[in-house]
Amino acid sequence: MVGERNLGRILCCFWGEGSGSELQVGVWVLCSFRVMGRKKACSRLTSVEVLLICLFVLMTGVSVSLVVVLAVKLTSDTPVEDLKPIPTPTWKPIENSFVIGVGRADCTGPVGEVPLMGYANLDQTAGGIHTRLFSRAFIVGDGSRRVVFVSADIGMVSQRLRLEVLKELTAKYGDLYRQDNVVLSGTHTHSGPAGYFQYTLFMITSKGYIKPSIEALVNGIVKSIDRAHRNMKPGRIFMNKGEIQGSNLNRSPQAYLNNPAEERGRYKSNTDNQIVVLKFTDMDGDGLGALSWFAVHSVSMNLTNRMVSSDNLGYASYLFEQEKNPNSLPGEGPFVAAFSSSNEGDVTPNTKGPYCVNTGESCDYLNSSCPVGGTKMCVALGPGKDMFESTRIVGESMYNKAKELYRNMQQELHGTVYGAHQWVNMSDVMVQINTTHTGRTCKPALGYSFAGGTIDGGGDLNFTQGMLEGDPFWDGIRDALLGEPSNETRKCHSPKPILFNTGEMSKPLPWHPDIVDVQIITIGSLAIVAVPGEMTTMSGRRIREAVKQEMEKSSTFADAEVVIAGLSNVYTHYITTYEEYQIQRYEGASTIYGPHTLSAYIQCYRGLAKAIAEGKVGELPRGPEPPFFAENQLISLLPGVRVDKAPPNTTFGDVLEQVLPNYGRGEVASVTFVSGNPRNSGDMREKTFVTVEKYDNKTQVWEIVHTDASWETRFHWAKGKNQLSNATVEWHIPPAALPGSYRIRHFGHFKTSVGLKPVVKPYEGTSDLFEVS
Repeated sequence: MVGERNLGRILCCFWGEGSGSELQVGVWVLCSFRVMGRKKACSRLTSVEVLLICLFVLMTGVSVSLVVVLAVKLTSDTPVEDLKPIPTPTWKPIENSFVIGVGRADCTGPVGEVPLMGYANLDQTAGGIHTRLFSRAFIVGDGSRRVVFVSADIGMVSQRLRLEVLKELTAKYGDLYRQDNVVLSGTHTHSGPAGYFQYTLFMITSKGYIKPSIEALVNGIVKSIDRAHRNMKPGRIFMNKGEIQGSNLNRSPQAYLNNPAEERGRYKSNTDNQIVVLKFTDMDGDGLGALSWFAVHSVSMNLTNRMVSSDNLGYASYLFEQEKNPNSLPGEGPFVAAFSSSNEGDVTPNTKGPYCVNTGESCDYLNSSCPVGGTKMCVALGPGKDMFESTRIVGESMYNKAKELYRNMQQELHGTVYGAHQWVNMSDVMVQINTTHTGRTCKPALGYSFAGGTIDGGGDLNFTQGMLEGDPFWDGIRDALLGEPSNETRKCHSPKPILFNTGEMSKPLPWHPDIVDVQIITIGSLAIVAVPGEMTTMSGRRIREAVKQEMEKSSTFADAEVVIAGLSNVYTHYITTYEEYQIQRYEGASTIYGPHTLSAYIQCYRGLAKAIAEGKVGELPRGPEPPFFAENQLISLLPGVRVDKAPPNTTFGDVLEQVLPNYGRGEVASVTFVSGNPRNSGDMREKTFVTVEKYDNKTQVWEIVHTDASWETRFHWAKGKNQLSNATVEWHIPPAALPGSYRIRHFGHFKTSVGLKPVVKPYEGTSDLFEVS
């Protein structure tokens, strides 16, 4: 039999294992009085009375708990993002484990009229969606410190974007997520909305500062971190690496060959073919996410594209997440997979190589131009028959290799996490070249070959790659409009002939940043080097080697693995080796801080690595902070949205071109609607302009099978004359499509005038029913 004292202990133990609510504490006190005899009134109670009292309180607690559960259930329909961030999780890592959180959020900005960021072509404006853009966040803690890595489907992370994100994180989390432990990296898709910069050169090529663009990015990135923060739990991290063949090509082999022969001889290829994959699991081994780095430009979608697209790296993420989140629409499900950029500066995915598209002849080897049409006609294509197939092929190759490595992990990461960060005035860094010679970085400047473009997108006029001399005609125009470069800048950048001396141009705002971020975060023996630009193949190799040497001076980081996270934190164009710079291909002409840029970065990253290895991160000087210009100082060149109009006898959402009644797998169902300007729809993150729906005969309801985030759909918006526009939705019917009845729907908003006041109203359109057989 259970005695009175034991009865009290049992009940106290039962209620003591909880969150410490007042009710639980009350029951513990009641039971302890009976057991310990602290009050005479309690001591006179029989064991039956004590049991009845405790059972009464127990049942009261159960009732209250049920009410609480019901309340939670009722509020669970509220989107997570609409709730305040929960307090910092108190999970502690189990021995030899980490605390891990993963999160993903839509960061797609405006998909109409806004320039696409990457090719610097003002005529390449957004007109629809190929695939949506996502921010993917990974938080890792060791019990005392945390690091955050974010990979976002954007062209690059700008300084303005990073400062805005950090401002929001500070408002939400205090000093938990800071500039030293948060890395923001862009995948370098050239098909994402522009307009999120604060320096003049980038604003000119982006139609200025576009608030809806940067708001979508800031909100999407912060939301992905919020979700990772909420999802934190004890877990394990594994690492594996392998090689991907045939998915990248060096687009400036002339410059690569100028590196020392002995150094080149240490490597099998003039591109980095290695992919590094991290696997995140909970303590039961269930997958939470995957994070990888591979060196390739996200330019499979070329400069003729007008749709927002995450390109090849984004498609690899799409495939991995669709596999791990079965029966979920794109962008949904708990598993998060990011494919991040690396040292892709001189690496193209267009593996068929360059040729003259107008004649079929080979391009000139040295300057990548054609006899007729110049650099504009020298274009690299492949591996597919068009940009969509090329995106698919390159994305699939990365996904397939990452999946193989994910399933066969060899190494588990253990230890601690660190974050080290400094701001550096990169326009004035003294570099120790050897024991007797020093060098110095320069004020920013772009060379003539910058205007020559690349084989992924050639320039105009008579500019080519490899230009070592200027042109009096263009020099005269530059001097008259922008000012003549100083002799100091000319000498510092030699042999680069300067086209734009941006470091000496400050109106209306500075044209290029001087203050840049250098940062390393570590997870166990893995070091992630956040590079503020695009490093060439050999530049990345030298950085990795230097950081590895410095880290391995400490036994804590024996056999360290170093990865380059490109296009991180602030954009500063390219970073070539000193030898590559002498050739002045596009990448060398775009190395804005001069020939010693790489040496300066190596020096900076060695310092960070040394501080981490020696446990002296707290002693690192912060460096000079970058400017944060007031919003009213930023220029905006994007006109506002005019009132939309519909053709006579139609209204918005009406069908102009109807679907066919029947389609087979592999065919394309297409429908065109009267539409409004997509910019009128405002923030469309985690919403959709398009659905493909299948009718369920059993439930008699329409079920969504695809949205505009799906690879299988394409949303084309075309702006016509007289404020008319239309939207064409294509569904590329996949081989796995189930037979049945389908329809396509389009959602949007149009602007009209009520009196003299503009009013935005929603609309929707639906195609006829059609059969897939």
